[in-house]
Amino acid sequence: MRIADRLKRDAPGSPDPDAMTLAQHLGELRHRLLVAALAFGVASVVAFIGYEHLLNFLRDPYCRANHGHCALYVTGPLDGLSLRIKIAAFGGLILSAPVLLYELWRFITPGLKSRERRYAIPFVLASIVLFGAGCALAYIFFEHALIFLGSIGGPDLQQIYNPNQYLSLIMWMMFLFGATFEFPVLLVGLQLARVVTPAQLLSWWRWAVIGITLASAIFTPSGDPLSMLALAVPLVFFYFLSILIGKLARR
Repeated sequence: MRIADRLKRDAPGSPDPDAMTLAQHLGELRHRLLVAALAFGVASVVAFIGYEHLLNFLRDPYCRANHGHCALYVTGPLDGLSLRIKIAAFGGLILSAPVLLYELWRFITPGLKSRERRYAIPFVLASIVLFGAGCALAYIFFEHALIFLGSIGGPDLQQIYNPNQYLSLIMWMMFLFGATFEFPVLLVGLQLARVVTPAQLLSWWRWAVIGITLASAIFTPSGDPLSMLALAVPLVFFYFLSILIGKLARR
């Protein structure tokens, strides 16, 4: 009897017993958003408490680029408070990223077929690893970006950094690298959903390389060539890797 029920359920055109109504989707969305907001709030409190450690961590590329002279100068009485809140929000985003990505995939999973649901956990793990790798790569190359930006104006300029501007740049750069490193996850997902095929992606590789290079040049926050290449080269590699993974997953 169970086999018959399963065959009936999997028959073409048969209604999906796991299908959710609009009200159930909205309830699920509210639950996922609540969990994500709670995780972000807790992580932000942790980052607020660990402010000194995060500040020293984010300031380290500046210290290495400037040979240990890395004082940051505030210009207003509220700068210290806004700086701490900004670091707490950024730290909360990074620390809660695994929960945020998991909740996103848990919300998407009910809309997938049973064959596609088995990829949910690998997708979440890959998203977390790639986001962390992107943030780490941006952090590593930020020292070189500072050296480039410090030299582009000439030797007569004295560098006095405002912490809000400096930290906004490094945090935005880390977030951008982390977000763009989700690119292969998106491509593999589109292939599994049969929106595009591996053959189509492979036929578009020249335009993809040009588009990735231009996007890296435009959206790299620091604007230096080395950081642009540090973003573009992995994305080109991920493009071809996602085609290979898509071909293997569709077999």
